[in-house]
Amino acid sequence: MNLKFVLGSTMLVASLFAATPRAQAESVMLGQTEVRAIRAPERGLSMAQVEKRFGAPEAKLAPAGGDTPRHPTINRWKYNGFTVYFERNIVIHSVRDGA
Repeated sequence: MNLKFVLGSTMLVASLFAATPRAQAESVMLGQTEVRAIRAPERGLSMAQVEKRFGAPEAKLAPAGGDTPRHPTINRWKYNGFTVYFERNIVIHSVRDGA
């Protein structure tokens, strides 16, 4: 290989790297976030198990869905600080109020 070609190519590649803009990052410091853990029913519990462990709910909201087998009935129970969502009679989610 020609020595002039190799040296010239190396100089060309080096100058291209030097000419490319440098990536810059900005660091943003956010205030401290307080996360408050609450005890809530976990997925898979039955309505009876939830009521036994957490007591009677403050409110049992009107069921939704249930019009077809592909859209099962969703029940919601409100407790102090969270809402429990049931598919038929099994917990699918527990959501903290204000989340």
